[in-house]
Amino acid sequence: MSRRYLLPVLVAGICFFVTSGTTLFAQKIEIGAGLGGFNYKGDISPSVKARFFEPAGSLFFRYNPSQALSLRAEVAGGIIGADDKHSKDPFQQQRNRSFTTRIIEGSAVAEYNFLNFQERRFAVNWSPYVFGGIGYSKFNPNVQTSAYKTSSFTLPYGVGIKYQIRRPWNIGIEYGARKTFTDYLDNLGGEPTSTDKLQQGDPSLKDNYYYLRLSVSYTFYKIVCP
Repeated sequence: MSRRYLLPVLVAGICFFVTSGTTLFAQKIEIGAGLGGFNYKGDISPSVKARFFEPAGSLFFRYNPSQALSLRAEVAGGIIGADDKHSKDPFQQQRNRSFTTRIIEGSAVAEYNFLNFQERRFAVNWSPYVFGGIGYSKFNPNVQTSAYKTSSFTLPYGVGIKYQIRRPWNIGIEYGARKTFTDYLDNLGGEPTSTDKLQQGDPSLKDNYYYLRLSVSYTFYKIVCP
């Protein structure tokens, strides 16, 4: 082959291999956003109640090393709150406490897909999955002063379903719990600071919150070589 044609062939070959490698890598990258609600369980709401869902949203980055495994980093923010007046418990009605707290959290989780989601030869465009990982939350209760730490590590875990409506777009629904290591999300916890029973919570129970969201994401499938 003459030198006249050698350079274009080499450039084309390098472009092909670089693009192929980059494309393979790009097909594993996904970005998305979610919108839904936070819910809280603690001293003021001992069980999850639909009436206490508050707005929340998130942005996430997902890396898919295989069809079975996905790794996700996510930043979420929203509100949690509850009110004793909605309880049927006479003690809570008498206590008549309420709270609202803004939460910002960051988390890193692993997802296990039960089906070969986005597998090339035998494409499956949906899959249920479970997830678990670790996170960190910062909360801001609506009180004038606070003598306690307003942040906590969390353990996020839950279930979801993802569906590829059309390349490169995916949608999903997910419900997950956030196990915390704090009793102060509702500003009513820890060791009693008053002999008034109405001002005390249960120090043996930590506060938790939950995130239900719908999401949409974009998968990077192709990078065109110039």
